[in-house]
Amino acid sequence: MTEVLIVGAGPAGLLLAAELRLAGIDTVVLERHPQRPGYCRGFNLNARALDLLARRGLAERLVSEGWQVPHAAFAGLPATLTLAGTRTDHPYTLGIAQTRVEEVLEAHALALGADLRRGHQLRTLTQDSASVTATVSTADGTEYRIRADYLVGCDGGRSTVRKQAGIDFPGTASTRFTLLGDVELADPDALPIGPTTGPGGGVFVVPRPGYVRILTTDPRPPADQDTPVTLDLLQRAVDDALGRPVHLHSPRWLSRFGNAARQAAAYVRGRIVLAGDAAHIHPPSGAIGVNVALDDVFNLGWKLAATVRGTAPAHLLDSYHAERHPAGAHVLASTQALALLADADADVRLGPVTDLLTRVARHPDGNRAFTETITGLDTRYPMHPDTDHPWLGRLTPDLPLTTADGPTRLTELLAPGRGVLLDLTDDGTLREAAAGWTDRVDVVTATSPDHPELRAVLLRPDGHTAWVRTSDDGHLNDLHQALRHWHGAGAPA
Repeated sequence: MTEVLIVGAGPAGLLLAAELRLAGIDTVVLERHPQRPGYCRGFNLNARALDLLARRGLAERLVSEGWQVPHAAFAGLPATLTLAGTRTDHPYTLGIAQTRVEEVLEAHALALGADLRRGHQLRTLTQDSASVTATVSTADGTEYRIRADYLVGCDGGRSTVRKQAGIDFPGTASTRFTLLGDVELADPDALPIGPTTGPGGGVFVVPRPGYVRILTTDPRPPADQDTPVTLDLLQRAVDDALGRPVHLHSPRWLSRFGNAARQAAAYVRGRIVLAGDAAHIHPPSGAIGVNVALDDVFNLGWKLAATVRGTAPAHLLDSYHAERHPAGAHVLASTQALALLADADADVRLGPVTDLLTRVARHPDGNRAFTETITGLDTRYPMHPDTDHPWLGRLTPDLPLTTADGPTRLTELLAPGRGVLLDLTDDGTLREAAAGWTDRVDVVTATSPDHPELRAVLLRPDGHTAWVRTSDDGHLNDLHQALRHWHGAGAPA
């Protein structure tokens, strides 16, 4: 038995395991592959993902190892989307291998006591009103059953969990396919980095240490998308696109992906929950996949932990779907639009649209709006009570603070994964008002020289602002309402 069973040890599953262990929840992670794959799916973390990881003290190590690009990925427009001036503590895209991100998240989860079982594959699952029971097979062919209070599918776009739970996955099937190959060039000067257009199409080249990643349209996709991609197939596609031979060799990873866009009808069904690619798939435009998965998990982890502990209000776990399903739909729409803009065949049809969007993107305000939209920096969840303060529902900036123990930052206060009530008045009133919730919410008295107008801020464990006070009117009913809404009933005095 365990309290939460996670299926899939990618970035979403590993981060969720760590979030649950921060709250002391027994957590088992199943991963069907005996070892981490030898290839790397992606190579970036965006500003939103870095801001979230910073709330657990995980960002700076990755930042120190990666390289910073001061703009966001936005294919199809002849305009650079700069991150300067956007609402983020990390105004850049970080170039770093997803495999390295997984290593850091795995070490973090294991250090907190997560039980990671590689080579263990989910076969079947059933749920009732009290638990979920999973049948699992191991690499040596044995089987066992494990019962959990909740089961979370972080097992990718073809999620076994989603299928076994009977959750619909509506959307659009792939109409175009792209070949991907991590290979070496016999002559590195034969194909420059970036896009190259030939008489038969285009080839995009991404530099990697010791090799290149090549992407080009699959001119003759097979009826079965799972048909293996061979070096000969990639070679022919590249040569046909360029109209000349460019010798490829020493393949590390060959794959094919389409432009399908689908989203699970429900992120929560009974005691089964979906996150990451198990909940949504979309074109890879904007290189946002892993970033959205991490965003899902930061929203889910603390809510699921409180639900397992029995302290959550009745609606809390359902609010994961209520908040992240619209965010996922937003991602699908954005990535589909980017894919259309980047489609060379759409030049004639979308020429006026591209021209209009380019002019908007070159305006400073339009540039910021585009950048925040495609990176998720504009994410704002509805709060209760909801006011017009610009921080409410958004990720609270990483404020520099001074406490009785000395200088600190808001991200350091959020590292334990608990709610935080920031008291900037030091008159004892707020601490007394929140006394019934101190088992779930840390009350911290501090000063914030950068924001003298603030009196108090209530932050959810994921760092989003749940309540803001900017006056000394003495009215605290709205604070109690926010505390009850996100953390349940307060303990009796």
